[in-house]
Amino acid sequence: MNGKSEVTEYYSGLFTGNIEKITGGSSEVINSFRSKAFERFSELGIPGKKDEAYKYTNLDLFFKHDYKTYFIPGEEDFRKAEDFRCDVADLDTHGIVLMNGFYPTINGKLRDLPGGVVIGSLNAASYKFPSLVEKHYGKYAASETDGLIHLNTAMACDGVFIHVPRGSVLRKPVQVVNLVDSQEDTFSQHRNLIIVEEGAEFTLIICDHTLAPSRFLTNAVTEVFVGKNARFNIIRVQNEHNNACKVTHTFIHQEADSYASSNNITLHGGMVRNSTCHYLGGERAECNSYGLFLSDKWQHTDNYVYVNHAFPNCTSNQLFKGVLDEMATGAFNGRIFVARDAQGTMAYQKNNNILLTDDAKMDSRPQLEIYADDVKCSHGATVGQLDENALFYMQSRGIGKREARLLLMFAFAHEVIQNIKVDALRERLGGLVMQRLKGELSRCASCMVKCG
Repeated sequence: MNGKSEVTEYYSGLFTGNIEKITGGSSEVINSFRSKAFERFSELGIPGKKDEAYKYTNLDLFFKHDYKTYFIPGEEDFRKAEDFRCDVADLDTHGIVLMNGFYPTINGKLRDLPGGVVIGSLNAASYKFPSLVEKHYGKYAASETDGLIHLNTAMACDGVFIHVPRGSVLRKPVQVVNLVDSQEDTFSQHRNLIIVEEGAEFTLIICDHTLAPSRFLTNAVTEVFVGKNARFNIIRVQNEHNNACKVTHTFIHQEADSYASSNNITLHGGMVRNSTCHYLGGERAECNSYGLFLSDKWQHTDNYVYVNHAFPNCTSNQLFKGVLDEMATGAFNGRIFVARDAQGTMAYQKNNNILLTDDAKMDSRPQLEIYADDVKCSHGATVGQLDENALFYMQSRGIGKREARLLLMFAFAHEVIQNIKVDALRERLGGLVMQRLKGELSRCASCMVKCG
């Protein structure tokens, strides 16, 4: 495959050649979006460097490949998903496991949790709660310019559904573990729909893992609705191997007086591209978006953040950091949009990066687009090396050079980690970050893949 058109043709062929499998197990609610999405994908294709949002990421490195694609889960997936156990000590959560983009469970596809909360398969939910799914599905990820979102809408067969009804407070987080496992090179897609209604509170943890050394490509879309006066937190932890490419799109729509935070922690992955879009759709809404990535070898991590201040008196904060070693590359593309009527906006954006070698490279592009007059907005970006003065000071106090470097890097990363409000996960991630900075493999005990 040479060129954008041929790559697009390949993925278009996956859709047309498997249309019966794709639509056969899905409800009319989900299927009704597929045809239009496929047409739009055919027009846009796989994003290239001419697309501003993907300017610093060459997706062809992974998309130009012949993958096996799952449209129906296998029996082995059921067993592996049910056998998987998270190894984070003291992490008390309601667990969901996705295997190759599907919610495989023998004992039912929807679960009732305290307070009327429902979690489980998006496909199953579209049959049981068609009006609720129809009200929200495709409403927040309606991108006109990103072909990958349309590709997901056209082809995704399952994913996670979570409904937190009005006034419900779910004390324990829900943990979604995305497992990719196959003896063949595999392309998978899943679609998540999270509905947090008025006055509700909810925390979601998403963990991405690979269980086999094959080449993997994942294109995932998550839509989140946060109702009036509701609170929502999402934490994504990515720990995949060097042959894996993970592309995520997270859309968070907020109503008035709501709060939402997102935190992307990328510990490991061959190519990772995370897109997080916050829409502040009511007065006094607040969002915080955080990110941290640690890269070495030839790894590439790209964080794209878009915050749309559509209403007055809203607040947003962005803090993204990266540590790059060896030949690693990274990118930050952050944009704050303030509409003409969004007076009283407070919006802040910061991106800081450390390059540990001369061969590492980081591209940073913070942006402000402001049409209102009464605002307080700022942005800034730094790309540099460790503070030599701080290193000298610590060595003069008897701390070895290696230990001093580790302490400085950990302190740099901790500014992001400390914003994770789930205590057990924050402590676990602190340990994994330190392992990663030491050059040790930071994988969960359940992972059998050697990435060194």
